[in-house]
Amino acid sequence: MIIPKEIPDVGEKVIIKVKKIMPFGAYCSMIEYRDEEAYLPIKEVASGWIKNIHEFLKEGKTDVAKVIYVDKEKKAVDVSIKKVNEKEYKDKLNSYNMEKRYEALFKQVLTATKNEAQEQHIREALSHRFNTFTELVEAIMDDPSSFNSLQIDNNFKTEFLENVRKNIKPKTYEVSYLIEINTLHATNIDTIKKAFSEIEDLGLKVNYLGAPHYRIVSEAKDYFKAEEKVKEAEEVLGKYFKQDGFTIKKEKD
Repeated sequence: MIIPKEIPDVGEKVIIKVKKIMPFGAYCSMIEYRDEEAYLPIKEVASGWIKNIHEFLKEGKTDVAKVIYVDKEKKAVDVSIKKVNEKEYKDKLNSYNMEKRYEALFKQVLTATKNEAQEQHIREALSHRFNTFTELVEAIMDDPSSFNSLQIDNNFKTEFLENVRKNIKPKTYEVSYLIEINTLHATNIDTIKKAFSEIEDLGLKVNYLGAPHYRIVSEAKDYFKAEEKVKEAEEVLGKYFKQDGFTIKKEKD
């Protein structure tokens, strides 16, 4: 986060570090929230009966937890490890690592442009439009003007933009489909070549797997746009072959 909140909200996933283990739970620090304290009850450590909490937790260990209770006045937070599924665990770790990477880039540019003394001012200016450094970088990659219009040091903006362009590859989504051409409708190899050449002109990759099997790969910044390209490719196939002249099936990830 550009400017961390004091405490998280219920349902939010957080990175915790175990500080002190007690018989019926553990006190942890929330790394993303200035190491504010959170309590992990023993019943939220793992499913089933836990005889010895030390078999599941070690002091100094970091983990992903879900916030299950918040008292904002007392700044009391309870978290759960067992309520975090595998996908949530991976997604949170990935987003946390990405955020740390972008924050490191931010600090690197502060130093390069001699803006260390302006760090808090720049963070506050950025926070009016972006909650996280990840949001900032994604916005820059999509539309640099969203960053240029901010009232912060021009040298910092120029250097940060350059570093983003140079060091960060845009996130893309890729989908692939398998195509089988019914040879009863495609005896002319030139017809097949024309069809797939037109598909390549749409920006899709075509892989020959051995007649009559092919693979098309669609890549775009947005998952739905990638799928839209496949629909366009399917229309091209329908133009060159009859409705039963081909089959198209999404390839499993």
